[in-house]
Amino acid sequence: MGFVSDFKVFLMKGEIIILATAVIIGGAFGKVVTSLTNDVLMPPIGLLLGKVDFKNLKVVLQDGIPAVMENGAEKVPGVAEVAINYGAFIQTILDFVIIGFCIFIVLKAYEKTKKKEEIVVLAAAIPTQEELLTEIRDLLKK
Repeated sequence: MGFVSDFKVFLMKGEIIILATAVIIGGAFGKVVTSLTNDVLMPPIGLLLGKVDFKNLKVVLQDGIPAVMENGAEKVPGVAEVAINYGAFIQTILDFVIIGFCIFIVLKAYEKTKKKEEIVVLAAAIPTQEELLTEIRDLLKK
């Protein structure tokens, strides 16, 4: 029974809930960035590069062969095209760079708040002149 209760405690910790929330939001954010890349950024770039759709940029290694149909049934199966889809790869790299940049910005903002917290803690830890004088007075009385 110890394993099951330990596992239940592990799942109910706040860190697991926060991590699960982050994964869900990260997945949704990834979809937004993919849409931004595919639907907003790449069409103008493709237009500037000569009306190219990046999704269709590829190097064909072997042409595909369509299936031969007879009476609505496949008589001879087709062969799929073998290609290196470098356009889709470029879009994925752009997605990665955008997500990386957004995470960088969030981490920078987080670091700034941490530094401010450290300054406040340090300022609170340093005794004021009055506190020091009071402490000296009390030591002299003893």
